[in-house]
Amino acid sequence: MTTLLIKNATVLVTMDGDRREISGGGLFARDGWIEQVGTSDELPDSADEVVDLFGHVVLPGMVNTHHHLYQTLTRAVPAAQDAGLFGWLTTLYPIWARMTPDHVRVSTTIGLAELALSGCTTTSDHLYLYPNGSRVDDQVEGADGVGIRFHIARGSMSLGESDGGLPPDSVVESEADILTDTERVISEFHDPEPGAHTRIVVAPCSPFSVTPSGMEEAAALAREHGLQLHTHLAETMDEEAFCIEQFGLRPVELAESVNWMGPDVWFAHSVFINDAEISRMGEAGTGVAHCPTSNMRLASGIAPIAAYRAAGVNVGLGVDGSASNDGSHLLAEARQAMLLARLGAAPDLARSPDLMTARTALELATRGGAAVLGRDDIGSLEVGKAADFIALDLNRLEYAGAHHDPVGAILFCAPTNVDHSYVHGRAVVLDRELVGIELPPVIEQHNRLAAALTA
Repeated sequence: MTTLLIKNATVLVTMDGDRREISGGGLFARDGWIEQVGTSDELPDSADEVVDLFGHVVLPGMVNTHHHLYQTLTRAVPAAQDAGLFGWLTTLYPIWARMTPDHVRVSTTIGLAELALSGCTTTSDHLYLYPNGSRVDDQVEGADGVGIRFHIARGSMSLGESDGGLPPDSVVESEADILTDTERVISEFHDPEPGAHTRIVVAPCSPFSVTPSGMEEAAALAREHGLQLHTHLAETMDEEAFCIEQFGLRPVELAESVNWMGPDVWFAHSVFINDAEISRMGEAGTGVAHCPTSNMRLASGIAPIAAYRAAGVNVGLGVDGSASNDGSHLLAEARQAMLLARLGAAPDLARSPDLMTARTALELATRGGAAVLGRDDIGSLEVGKAADFIALDLNRLEYAGAHHDPVGAILFCAPTNVDHSYVHGRAVVLDRELVGIELPPVIEQHNRLAAALTA
């Protein structure tokens, strides 16, 4: 049994039920589980590891609910820079079809490293094509050493161009093969226990790349094993038009028709959803991964986050793929969510008087994301939860003059990498450096493979 004492934080943000912010705060953890939270003078005097965080803001580790790690290989591809979603995808599909297991492995390491440095302690990732022998196993290998919690969404595409879908036939799989491999992945990698580092999610890609029967079979498989379900839904007007033309249903109606609604389901983006659909999602407990940067980058639109929250829909944040965001910085994503919500309230503030606050955005990034992923063991700093936390030093250039409200400053000021990050009581980032891996050789390998892929 090992113990950890964190003490003397300028502010410790708990994100607990009362949203307490504790001046001079700290926590005491044993074997990665929090046993005490409070002011430093209320905590034990000693532990196996003692970390004095005087001058820091301490927050729960942030949770990323939607990503495509492999897309670090295709950041800022010129032909895809100024396209909407469908044009962006059709430009990049042929490049992604050339990926090998090495590409999947190294891009996983790079993306997770970037997330970890930005304050993410738990992430979901949605890999939905497996060319040239690539497997989920390559992601698991690539994640080794980074140290953050990993929800691997075993994605899939089964509706190719020849059958009326968007992706080329070369990157789709048969539905029988998808189900077989998903069963294998669940058996080999899913950990259902509290504090799990690796979980599997069943995740057909989208309504324009998977058949309705494939979606229905995926839902049945996930529920047989007690797993979460994830897909893209209602991201753009192109998608809405596709669903109406192909199936005679709006995206949410299509999801409902194939049993994709409930507390075990969360959708990525969900920009174009009406009030009645939002109400049904809230009643069902279905969650949303809000991806503001990607939605801005692809000119998709602004998701109705205030309406979701008012209806009781769980909302988390997603940095989305590094080719539709071109970054994997979760703290920056929280800031973007706050700013985009404010832009969406313009120009008539009389009708939208409540602007999203910094604390609301941080809540989306922490306990909101945990709820979306179906986890009750992370997302806040309170007794009985995992010791996943991050710390930012207020004596940095970016926070000079922001002493009035240190917590608000974390989002209002320019986003930075974190100074320290712990997952289950173990250091992942110390003094702004990753503990588990040496980055330069990984970056060199990644860039060499990316250059060959896009040549």
